[in-house]
Amino acid sequence: MSKRRTFLKKSTGILSGLAVGSMATDAAAALVTDALSGLNQKSPMEAAADEELWAMMAQAYTVSPTVLNLNNGGVSPQPKVVQDAVDRYYHLSNEAPSYYMWQILDRGREPLRKKLAALAGVSPEEIAVNRNTTEALANFTWGIDLPADSEIVMTKQDYPNMIHAWKQREMRGGVKIKWISLNLPVEDDEQVIKAFVDATTPKTKIWHITHIINWTGQILPVQKLCAEARKRGLISIVDAAHTFAHLDYTVAGLGCDYWGSSLHKWLSAPFGTGLMYIRKPLIAGTWPIFPNDKPKADDIRKFESLGTRSFAPEQAIGQAIDFHNAIGSARKQARLHYLKKYWCEAVMKNSRVKIHVSLKPEYSCALATFSIDGMDVGEVSSKLMSEHQIHTTAIKWENVNAVRVTPHVYTTTRDLDRFIDAVLKIASA
Repeated sequence: MSKRRTFLKKSTGILSGLAVGSMATDAAAALVTDALSGLNQKSPMEAAADEELWAMMAQAYTVSPTVLNLNNGGVSPQPKVVQDAVDRYYHLSNEAPSYYMWQILDRGREPLRKKLAALAGVSPEEIAVNRNTTEALANFTWGIDLPADSEIVMTKQDYPNMIHAWKQREMRGGVKIKWISLNLPVEDDEQVIKAFVDATTPKTKIWHITHIINWTGQILPVQKLCAEARKRGLISIVDAAHTFAHLDYTVAGLGCDYWGSSLHKWLSAPFGTGLMYIRKPLIAGTWPIFPNDKPKADDIRKFESLGTRSFAPEQAIGQAIDFHNAIGSARKQARLHYLKKYWCEAVMKNSRVKIHVSLKPEYSCALATFSIDGMDVGEVSSKLMSEHQIHTTAIKWENVNAVRVTPHVYTTTRDLDRFIDAVLKIASA
């Protein structure tokens, strides 16, 4: 045990982030430290199936022992080390708010920017810290200058807040939305690309692309779509709410022009934290929705003029990054896909249960949806909660009608066995 803890301290550099005193008990801290050490000695595929190590890892979280939370896609809980950091920064702020918030904690944004940039694989001069994906993409929706007759291509399966934003810009005049409706699941990249291309006209200026469709968990071929958009002289905007710290990729590798994500999902950062990226040459020409005195500057920091806000959650993002890096992006993605495949394959043994997402890793990861023939999805989700204390979410949107299930790294296969038994019991009634 002590050898593995020593290995972790040397190999991950997160000793300060996972100090014994920051965890609920010394025993829990030791379990988590040993789990991280063990995971770091395994390949992603080997680590994905090691139930003992992941059960130990779960001790880093303070989730309910009775309610099984399988809606991490909405918002994820934070590990205890992140919760403790928020508390520390919040209490410090209250000692003298205008001093500690603006003269002490605010200075921590630049080191934080560098840590986020390293994880995203981009320059620190291309990212801004904000509150969520909606806020990030709103800067793009309203901040990009467009000719009066411009067209925007997006899908009916995109997230409502993004749809509402573009609809409002359309209502105010100047742009027109060209809609795509995807028949999900899809395992053909060219089919998706063709849908975008077919909706494109000489008036098209922007492709709005969702990396993972939140309703079903479908992964779209974003890198290929962005390359196609660039070839056609179009702007690519990527809604990455569900992919950052979930899939193992870099933002630079996508080749997009604009990108936004929520850190309170798969990074398990504090609630109400987000990140935006703009390719450096485009920053000056993009207007911030909360302007400073130089809205046409090429400094990404102009998008952080939010006025007074709580610096505690923002600064605790750093602890969330440390925790994520201790697991490793590739190992995390492999585990999440393993969990999704585990429960999907099990419930499919009942012919009434239908899975509405691909089980191939290139087309889905943690998020997946299912339905039971002859049952309303709202009824299925309600029964899971009322009869089995399992929290999921019923999805009814456009051509999607299913129950969404999203485990996280603290979810064990024993937890999923409980869920599987509940689904099979409901389907067999």
